[in-house]
Amino acid sequence: MKRKFLLAGILSAFLLQSKAQNADSSYQKSTLSKTEVELVYNHYIQDGHNSAVTGGIGTEKLTVYSPSVRIGHTFKEYNTLRFVGGVDIVSSASADNIDFVMSSASKRDARSYGNLNYQRQLKKRDLKLGIGSGFSIESDYLSIPIFASAEYTNPTKTRTYSFDFQAYFDDMRWGRLDPDHYRPVKLIYPVELRNRQWFDTYRRDSYNFKLGFTQIINPRLVLGIFPEFSYQKGLLSTPFHRVYFKDNSLKVENLPQDRYKFPVSTRLNYFMGSRTILKLNYGFYYDSFDILGNSLELEAAIKTSPQWTISPFFRFYKQSGSEYFKAYKQHEISAKFYTSDYDLASFQSYKAGINLRYLPSAYLTKRISFDELNLRYGYYHRSNGLNAHMVTLAIKFVREKH
Repeated sequence: MKRKFLLAGILSAFLLQSKAQNADSSYQKSTLSKTEVELVYNHYIQDGHNSAVTGGIGTEKLTVYSPSVRIGHTFKEYNTLRFVGGVDIVSSASADNIDFVMSSASKRDARSYGNLNYQRQLKKRDLKLGIGSGFSIESDYLSIPIFASAEYTNPTKTRTYSFDFQAYFDDMRWGRLDPDHYRPVKLIYPVELRNRQWFDTYRRDSYNFKLGFTQIINPRLVLGIFPEFSYQKGLLSTPFHRVYFKDNSLKVENLPQDRYKFPVSTRLNYFMGSRTILKLNYGFYYDSFDILGNSLELEAAIKTSPQWTISPFFRFYKQSGSEYFKAYKQHEISAKFYTSDYDLASFQSYKAGINLRYLPSAYLTKRISFDELNLRYGYYHRSNGLNAHMVTLAIKFVREKH
């Protein structure tokens, strides 16, 4: 069961948008309060035949049901609080293979999360500062994140600089949600490999720095460049992933305890007219596991009426595999680091789909409006046989008080 797919619901959901209010120096403006509530449901279905739990073979069937809520509250014009919370209910066939009798990490699991962020726009300056934190918890995982951000827009509103910092402090021990413990107890290994302690640490720390630069080149063209740097240290192996060797021996996956990542993306938005926007994104990725990746994404936002926008999208990605990856029973027993997780293999993938956006602008009461509805479908295919379907429904309501 791959953690990056547990986060698919969060990565495909739509972010809250808040509009900053500008003060008029000719009079004292009354306090403005604005609250946005977005209800999101994501459904993710995956299938494949290269499960890392069973050494690179076996089912990768996975279903995730992800309801969540996003609340943004703007008060005194310059202050915004945002809360994001939800649960991922995961049903995974491969998780049962951790234990051939009865899984310690059960076939059905749940991940709960909540994040709170505060953003302040400095008066008489085009500078926004933000901080935040939260939690994410499941049976064998606890993560505490810390967020910080800064964004500056020049006086002519043609150029924006941004900085985002994220840190995640993870504890990989199992037992917090088990009724016999309700506390972290131990790492979970495959059932036949529990005769020894494979790792001397259960922590993983991740740090991510992201810079952003956007420039309005002309009334139709906007350019954005976003370089990043990430560093991870600690337990980067997944303790319940098996690796089978050429001599038929069996071990727990073992990867280096630090990792550097260097992603960068370039985006171009071209306004073709009042009804169509073309979005082009190129991404480059390299990390210290010797993975090299390139992606190209194209999306068109087509306004068919004042209320409806249709956005088809397509993304192609290609990566070279890590030197630590080999398929089932292809590793030499003398290898220092080894994995059969196909996320680290060479592959090509594409993702295609469509997003429907509806802006009803319908007032339910004097102050509460039904503001927006989004329905998004995506299909993902990877050259090693992994396929996935993703459906997201998001509904947003707005309450304003002057």
